[in-house]
Amino acid sequence: MDTVSSNLTHHFLIAMPSMADPHFARALTYIAEHNDQGALGVIVNRPIDMTLATLFERIELPLDAEGFADQPVYFGGPVQTDRGFVLHRPSGEWHSTLRVNDEVGLTSSRDILQVIGATGEPSEVLVSLGYAGWDAGQLEQELADNAWLTVPADMAIIFDLPPEERLAAAMLKLGVDFAKLSEVAGHA
Repeated sequence: MDTVSSNLTHHFLIAMPSMADPHFARALTYIAEHNDQGALGVIVNRPIDMTLATLFERIELPLDAEGFADQPVYFGGPVQTDRGFVLHRPSGEWHSTLRVNDEVGLTSSRDILQVIGATGEPSEVLVSLGYAGWDAGQLEQELADNAWLTVPADMAIIFDLPPEERLAAAMLKLGVDFAKLSEVAGHA
């Protein structure tokens, strides 16, 4: 059996309609890291019933910057759901940042939230609780099983569109209407 061996860092994973795992059904996941040890990403189209104002209050940080209070917090995935992750542009210099590329970072340290609360920078952020993770070879096997479609990431989809439009927009980058996908996977 062939496995997919390409690096999917800075790509979207689009869950196929047949995805049985409720954590990932109809999910659009941004892959921040993919290598021979596994993959890590955050789901970018699942806001939860919490705003940044509520999150900042719970972690006892001031949120003085304008325009952030009503932003939703997202379900980033089923791993470490008690921990926050900030997907942001630009990547910046923070205590614990996974630098995806020159443009994008994924930070899990509190310092980024302190600066966002005080200055509003970085201004393009998606804050999630939890992340999605795959062990070595696991994502490749799921791709071989037709659980996901992949497409290079477009940060405008994350930062410029409402969450309910992101999955369809990513699909359109492939020239596919999500509503027309079959729930039955095939193998060529």
